[in-house]
Amino acid sequence: MPLLIQNRELGCVNSSAELFEKYPHLQESAKTFRSRPLVDVDPKCLLYVHQREFAATTPADKFVSVIGSDDATTCHLVVLQHTGSRAACLAHCDGSNTWSEVPLFVKAVASLSTFCKEGRFELHIVGGFIDDSKRSHDLSLDLLAAFQKQNEEIHLETCCITEVNDVVCDRIHRPAVYGVGVNVKTGEVFPASFTDKGPAEELRSARTFVGGQMADIYDCSRGLVKVGPCKWSPNLDIGFWLSQDDDTILKYLSTSPKAEPPHFVRHIKSTIRFILEHPDPDGLFPNAEPQLFHRTEGGDWERLLHP
Repeated sequence: MPLLIQNRELGCVNSSAELFEKYPHLQESAKTFRSRPLVDVDPKCLLYVHQREFAATTPADKFVSVIGSDDATTCHLVVLQHTGSRAACLAHCDGSNTWSEVPLFVKAVASLSTFCKEGRFELHIVGGFIDDSKRSHDLSLDLLAAFQKQNEEIHLETCCITEVNDVVCDRIHRPAVYGVGVNVKTGEVFPASFTDKGPAEELRSARTFVGGQMADIYDCSRGLVKVGPCKWSPNLDIGFWLSQDDDTILKYLSTSPKAEPPHFVRHIKSTIRFILEHPDPDGLFPNAEPQLFHRTEGGDWERLLHP
């Protein structure tokens, strides 16, 4: 079925500029979205999604009220909802395998909505900017095309991407919105920032750093975050990055060196240290089982050692 905009089939678009020319209301709604105040989400109700991760849940979830992600430069944040079940999925996409990833998001929401006779799928895409390599633009088009290929009718509601998510500061292009949250109780999608990116932030970052593919990190039926198992070579020669200056790390390890948030280099070095401290990741996953985390009564994520 096609991707729909105001109940009309999107059809083929060859550029994001063409998209906004054909559907000017998308540009206006994107401007409204990016002008909204940034919400600092309470970690006690948050499920944070890292790059190449996605998570889905419903309003019945007793442990999660908001799914969120940030630090997206050329990456795009995708929120897919069903208006009947009010199930919601949030994904952090970097373009590594868009065509195989999008069906996972649709399946995740559909599987939580099988009991609904009414309702429709609604899509919100936020991310990218006018970057020199045009990675943002390519990912924008790939996501739209991939959603067009799905069997379900999907209605594009928010499209704050590439040029309409671009802002110029000191003659440098940056994203206007780096992060979004979706309130799974109300369905609201909003610009957001996050002070807490756990659980297992370093392990999850390491999985992505060594080339891990898109992963579903949440079992909403049990309220459990699941990480891994994942692998990397014990001979991974990455220690030399720890002695490099910030500019060098940005140049070679970022898709958008001038637009990264201030903590990017610190985050990369922390991830590398974690990998070097755990040369054999098998030890992190006893019996080749994922690490599982549940929410305590105090609202923190705690590792479940005996599931």
